[in-house]
Amino acid sequence: MLAGGDGTRLRELTRLISGAPIPKQYCRILGDRSLLEATLARVAPLVPRERTVVIVNRGHLELAWSQLAALPAQNLLVQPGNRDTGPGVLFSLLALARRQPDATVAVFPSDHHIGDERRFRAHVARMAQLVDEHPEKVALLGVEPDRLEGGFGYIVPGEQLRSAGGGEGAHVVSFHEKPTPSLAARIVGRGALWNSFVMVFRLSRMLELLHEVRPAGASRLARLLDDPDALVAAYPSIAPWNFSRDFLARIPEHLAVVRAADLGWSDWGTPAAIEQTLTAMGVFPPWQAPLRAAG
Repeated sequence: MLAGGDGTRLRELTRLISGAPIPKQYCRILGDRSLLEATLARVAPLVPRERTVVIVNRGHLELAWSQLAALPAQNLLVQPGNRDTGPGVLFSLLALARRQPDATVAVFPSDHHIGDERRFRAHVARMAQLVDEHPEKVALLGVEPDRLEGGFGYIVPGEQLRSAGGGEGAHVVSFHEKPTPSLAARIVGRGALWNSFVMVFRLSRMLELLHEVRPAGASRLARLLDDPDALVAAYPSIAPWNFSRDFLARIPEHLAVVRAADLGWSDWGTPAAIEQTLTAMGVFPPWQAPLRAAG
């Protein structure tokens, strides 16, 4: 589970809600659970706590400890800093490979909203079945778009990829990270799906692909994991790179996508995205309550 983002776009909102500009995954935006706590509860029926691993940044440890108290201590991976999603995912996978190199891994962002959690888990189970029968593929969860949104990644599905166990998906023709509005409109017309950043894959296969596409970075980070002091000292010099733009978009032939409809999914990346979700739920944004009462 990925919990290392800084959430800078929502800092003013999290300050209003919690009294401090904390990353959104640690903020209780709605109800009495943070987004991280809600994600842990959502995936618990799929993945036992002893096999759930969360990566956080060293600077977030004070926030993370209390919210991750139910996890075994060794399942909290601490990244020295935020170098974008590429190094964060790679760091996690290299650490997991030292524990169980033959694992099948599911990756979940910790800061998204899911309306229909039961349906979400059913889709993830389909993805796992697909990977079980097609271990060479990296399965992505693709969300049906309800609007043109330039800030997302788009997956263009191709021919169907069936499995005997019912894990039906599709090959991927192309992957476009944050396309222009005109390109987004064209590919949505061809059935493109939003990338939710939920993934399932064989760990050995994913590391093989990462070493092919990002050989220098993967080899350097693998060496640094052998020396914790060197890792901390060198981490600020690691070049940041985006996992979707700089990796997934370069390997469409190795991807598969499972289509998800009616999940009530949102990345909650902006205040507007959060308010859109809450409005659809018939919930008034709690941080606006004083303004509403004053009006």
